[in-house]
Amino acid sequence: MKYKYFALDIDGTVFSSEEIIYPTYKEAIENFCKARGVTLATPGRERIMLEIGKPVKKIFENLFPDLPDTDRDQISDSILGLLCARIDRGEGEYYPEVRATVDRIRAAGGEILVASNGRRPYIEAILRQLGILEYVVNPTYIDGKTIFTKGDILKAYVASGIGVKDILMVGDRLSDLEAAQAIGGDFAWCAYGHAPPGEITEYAVRLEKFSDLAAYA
Repeated sequence: MKYKYFALDIDGTVFSSEEIIYPTYKEAIENFCKARGVTLATPGRERIMLEIGKPVKKIFENLFPDLPDTDRDQISDSILGLLCARIDRGEGEYYPEVRATVDRIRAAGGEILVASNGRRPYIEAILRQLGILEYVVNPTYIDGKTIFTKGDILKAYVASGIGVKDILMVGDRLSDLEAAQAIGGDFAWCAYGHAPPGEITEYAVRLEKFSDLAAYA
């Protein structure tokens, strides 16, 4: 079972925001409350992590259902900026051997794609810090216009001429499995990621660590 293209999810696949996500949310919400003169509770870290992997707007709809879109967007944008700043400082957890594994995949003739629900600045900050941003082929991101989900991203890659059977979707959450299913492709589950028990029951490949991926190039 060999693949030419490896479509990588980001959080829970090559990087974990788990250690920086709560303080970032807390800072952004405190700033929002101070500016508005209101009180808003910060969701707990576990509650936030359950949302990771979903489209950004859906995350904030679920976490702050009583806020209007404009307020949710303001908090979301603030969190994005703060997260990117932390990543640029080297904060967050980078899973072992990502760069080395990507190098082995490319040496074997494989190519790296990105398929994430994260916003472009966040994704590119992580990939830049890992030293693999320059390796990403035809980078495609959710734009809220024609591309709304990871499945849409994979469909765009297929529309560009990449064969479905040549793509392995690599991720840790249900949204990654659903993206692979959207094109009828294969899914590699990162069992070390953020999925709660029982969320993933179907996969073509199970990865106990990221470096296991090199065997499929």
